[in-house]
Amino acid sequence: MLDTPLLLTAAFVAGALNAVAGGGSFLTLPALVFTGVPPVVANATGTVALLPGYMAGAWGFREDTAPPPGLSMRLLVVLSLIGGAAGAALLLVTPDATFRRVVPWLLLAATALFAFGPQLRRMLAGGKPSTARATVGVLAVAAYGGYFNGGLGILLLALFGLLGQTNLNAMNGLKNWVSALLTAIAVLIYAAGGVVLWPQALMMMVAATAGGYGGARLARKLPPAVLRLGVVATGLAMSLVFFARQ
Repeated sequence: MLDTPLLLTAAFVAGALNAVAGGGSFLTLPALVFTGVPPVVANATGTVALLPGYMAGAWGFREDTAPPPGLSMRLLVVLSLIGGAAGAALLLVTPDATFRRVVPWLLLAATALFAFGPQLRRMLAGGKPSTARATVGVLAVAAYGGYFNGGLGILLLALFGLLGQTNLNAMNGLKNWVSALLTAIAVLIYAAGGVVLWPQALMMMVAATAGGYGGARLARKLPPAVLRLGVVATGLAMSLVFFARQ
């Protein structure tokens, strides 16, 4: 039976990809759907599986993590939890058919935002960092992460870039901490809603954790341009896969 090797491989690579620059759910969601799991349950289960990978990735970047201009770490934690809870609650009331239709558009939008993040940052550059703008941005992206998770890391990196962060390793470390926080609260809500397949989730957790820590340590040695290209290519490929399945 190929389901177990497929899910383990997808989770390992996804954990590494999330630690490096985001987009891990581009792999876990299709893998679970391919094995016959309904889209909403697949999204929730994949999100649970990636939680320890986010934590391992954050630890791997511990020397570099710093908050973006305009936000303190304490406020960032609160916003991540609130947004993640709101998004997870929305997922529980979304029909599978509706979720299947919006997934490729969410993936494509996340990829485009990351790809053009540097240009957007230059367009919006100037002036004092705005706490209000940063607050709204983090809440919106955290809600997206609680709802979908696919491309979450891409959106977070784009957001931190727009807020004025320039060190990719610092952005990656913070991205993993925020992802872990909002995913943790989302997992509690998913579990309460009964939309998690725990055997698959627990098995994939082990692989994602190993991939997350290894990916974080490797990413600190890779050129930023290589990381960005890899994320954009992954996002485009998975967007096309989901458009083709409609």
